[in-house]
Amino acid sequence: MSKLAKIISLKFLLFTLHSSLFTFFTFSQNPNRKYISHEITPTGVEIQVNDGKYIISYYSEKIVETTFIPQGEVYQKESHAIIKNYKKLKLKSTQSSNLISFYSENYKTNTQAMGNIQSEIDIYLQLSPFKLAFHSNGKEIISEKSGYSKTDEFESIEFNLTEKEVLYGGGARALGMNRRGNRLQLYNRAHYGYENRSELMNFTMPIVISSNKYMIHFDNASTGYLDLDSKKDNTLKYETTSGRKTYQIIAGDSWEELIENYTELTGRQPLPPRWALGNFSSRFGYHSQAEVMKTIAAFKRDSIPVDAIILDLYWFGKEIQGTMGNLDFYRDSFPDPQKMINDLKAQGVKTVLITEPFILTTSSKWNEAVEKKILATDNLGNPFKYDFYFGNTGLIDIYKPTANQWFWDIYKNLKNMGVAGFWGDLGEPEVHPEDLLHKYGAANEVHNIYGHDWARLISDGFKRDFPNERPFILMRAGYSGSQKFGMIPWSGDVNRTWGGLRPQTEISLQMGLQGIGYMHSDLGGFAGNNDEPELYVRWLQYGVFNPIFRPHAQEDVASEPVFKDANTKRLAKKAIELRYQLLPYNYSLAYENSTKGLPLMRPMFFEEEDNEKLLTVEDQYLWGNNLLVAPVFAKGQQTREVYFPKNNSWFDFYTGKKFEAGTTATVNLTMENIPVFVRGGAFIPMVKTVQTTDNYNLKEVEVHFYYDEKTLKSESRVYNDDGLSVNLENKCQELIFKSELIKNELVISLVDFELYDNFQNKVTLIIHNVSSLPKKITNNGEKVTIVEFNKENRTLKLDFRVRESTQSGNIKLKF
Repeated sequence: MSKLAKIISLKFLLFTLHSSLFTFFTFSQNPNRKYISHEITPTGVEIQVNDGKYIISYYSEKIVETTFIPQGEVYQKESHAIIKNYKKLKLKSTQSSNLISFYSENYKTNTQAMGNIQSEIDIYLQLSPFKLAFHSNGKEIISEKSGYSKTDEFESIEFNLTEKEVLYGGGARALGMNRRGNRLQLYNRAHYGYENRSELMNFTMPIVISSNKYMIHFDNASTGYLDLDSKKDNTLKYETTSGRKTYQIIAGDSWEELIENYTELTGRQPLPPRWALGNFSSRFGYHSQAEVMKTIAAFKRDSIPVDAIILDLYWFGKEIQGTMGNLDFYRDSFPDPQKMINDLKAQGVKTVLITEPFILTTSSKWNEAVEKKILATDNLGNPFKYDFYFGNTGLIDIYKPTANQWFWDIYKNLKNMGVAGFWGDLGEPEVHPEDLLHKYGAANEVHNIYGHDWARLISDGFKRDFPNERPFILMRAGYSGSQKFGMIPWSGDVNRTWGGLRPQTEISLQMGLQGIGYMHSDLGGFAGNNDEPELYVRWLQYGVFNPIFRPHAQEDVASEPVFKDANTKRLAKKAIELRYQLLPYNYSLAYENSTKGLPLMRPMFFEEEDNEKLLTVEDQYLWGNNLLVAPVFAKGQQTREVYFPKNNSWFDFYTGKKFEAGTTATVNLTMENIPVFVRGGAFIPMVKTVQTTDNYNLKEVEVHFYYDEKTLKSESRVYNDDGLSVNLENKCQELIFKSELIKNELVISLVDFELYDNFQNKVTLIIHNVSSLPKKITNNGEKVTIVEFNKENRTLKLDFRVRESTQSGNIKLKF
């Protein structure tokens, strides 16, 4: 480079830096807040201002926490969401006349400007007017706009947004994928019979996710509002009634990394028991032991797989009203619950019971609850009583150690009877008067974490008393980080209509981005008496590619396939059988979620991060990494458009038809299934249908490989264990399949797997998209016998066995 060119380049760099600083200065923060001093700490920096103090700490180079402590207030350290500890790091600073930047010496990137090394998240402090901003690799992630402020109604923090950011988060809502423009109330509340739009539901979480790949988590459980630029002035605003003034900023270079970082901060979902991925028999509700056994007998008669039955509130009372809080089997209707549970277990069916945190004054446990002081109180210390739909009630104060233990003892006794899982309903809590007092605060201070801490209660109980058994905890309400307690949430009392089905993908995709990977719906819809076979079938077909497969509804219309007409039953059975055939794939997704935090259902923008059009797509999604699902949302629909991402070719899961990468196609619909497509180069493991996961194993597994000339390398993993244990030493297995295409030779390898506890595998490899027989096929150098070549379907079937941990298949196909 010439001397003149160097001078021009340096001037351009100085102009760019000056321009960026000018932009930084123009968005001023609180003009009344004055910088006084700062001090670098072992985990970050503390900044003194005239009206308080900022404490900024790093959890990692990509996770930074900011707390503002106003003058006269005490630092509230407790977080209900965070499990990660602060990280010690050497923070350095550079200072100009009006700007101080803080960066980590621990993490250096390749980005350098004028000798100033940029870390993953740097802190930029403008002195006058005071402004706090956060940068990553030289670019601003987010900046405070007016910082902390207080009015008679709210304490709030404002941030600057760029004009084109798409915003996600806020918990479970039905608003469309881009939630920007909404002011979201943070108050968990059920919405009975919702359809296309629901602004307030059971999970309201103080989380904002930006299409610029950062997250802000407001670490405060109190009620309030999350304003996602409702005034269209590029402002994000968090408003709360009380509590911590703390938020974490999480960054990631990819969507996967962003969610991995967030779930590392707030905890990851433990691997659920394998039976949780099977089919549930569930309704509101089964009135008697005889009805329970008759229902399961119908499943067995029709050879429809089933793994669990869920008993709604009739298990403890004959009537809906007046019995809540009994929490013991009603012997008039359930004369021998121990026999029922044992008989179901012998058939591979697990028993799940509903519970609620309300003890009615008419309940058999009311006097005991009052005597043991387990209830939330009024300001005089008396049990707080109030009316709601189910009767006059008190609320269990799970924040009292005695109440916590009392509640767990009920669960423990039921567990010792053989009950396999628990359902926590109405845990918003559904009715929660503001004047009610808990041990650690008023109702509004704990309202949004009540369901969260209720799940914690059960999770902790399992860890103490059943330490090697995975819990199943179905919950209607929760909070940031609830996934770490093994919470299985659902989307509430959705209407049994096409309008109810339509937003279910959005709700699950949004919750997966927020760490809650098992959000699902009452398959078929819950509310109302609409009995529409086509809707029911389409909902169940969609449910095959949901984290949990659980038809559930009010009893006006049967939710179980065994009580449907012959054709509806046939189609439902076909969907359920596919669910079981995909268990190896689905269980591997569950394992990936438990180890990395990645959601099972993934938005399309995971696939093409530079495609802005995909940022708001909600009518198709990825099921794991290798399946593309396009549900059917309209009655009588004959065709639908599907977009096929650009990185691979895609193949119809049912016909093998190939679709080119980066194209949109109109596909014909059939009532037999919903459109599903497989990524080129993917391995999809499948097994034969079993009637219960008790009979599941990987001794014989079909692995479908989708040969794609454009995919030169690929890898897929299949995880297996006993499906129940927490301590998996010597009880787990991972098969790793790889493909590599070199000129006209395809190499498929089964490598790097560990084999324990007498796992032995017969693998049938089915290669799709093969137009002609290969010239030569070998496995570890030996000739392979072809089991079947189907020219019409373009499939080639090969068999080989895996018996020892040192053995690996290495199949070469020469075309």
